[in-house]
Amino acid sequence: MKVKLGKYLTWIGPYQIADMIFFWVEKYPLPEQEKRWDYKLHDRFGTWLADTWVADFCQWIHNKRKRTERVHIDNYDVWSMDSTLALIIHPMLIRLKSQKHGFGWVNDEDVPENMRSTAPGARDGVEQDHDWDNFAEQRYEWMLNELIWTFAQLSNDDHDSQFYDHTESNKETDIMKSIKKLKVDREGLKAHEDRINHGLILFGKYFRTLWD
Repeated sequence: MKVKLGKYLTWIGPYQIADMIFFWVEKYPLPEQEKRWDYKLHDRFGTWLADTWVADFCQWIHNKRKRTERVHIDNYDVWSMDSTLALIIHPMLIRLKSQKHGFGWVNDEDVPENMRSTAPGARDGVEQDHDWDNFAEQRYEWMLNELIWTFAQLSNDDHDSQFYDHTESNKETDIMKSIKKLKVDREGLKAHEDRINHGLILFGKYFRTLWD
């Protein structure tokens, strides 16, 4: 597999051109900027450019530009496609969590009771009914942590080895006897698999909130 994705395209229009021409203005604090004569001139210049052919030219240039998007898939990438994707998704989720500047809505039924919108304290200080409750961000962070845990498991081939005890089975040379002596924590294994499956459901359900 080879993937090359370029940066998202940056819009360069009349006001951005004005910013580049009056580049020194930005070094002043915002309250001071607004009082300066060159800041006011910069603002008027940008507005003037926006009403000229320059705006159309900027749009024409922008339409011609394309973000680099090259994806090559080899045959072996799909032999265990779920494992291949898990190796990519897991570090992306970690990076997303480290730099995320917002959060999406997560439904109450998908999180523990203590962080639901109906939990005690959820509406304390929230004035408007349509405003998000105090635990909305906490719910999203919990959901994101579940995704990170889920794909950490799926990117590790031995993620369920802790539930198998080979102490006695490894002493046997006969395969059938070895299998019979293998001890499995079936309750723990089921809880482990249930959490992974729930994480995958969350991944699909909240896939479109995975943005920065």
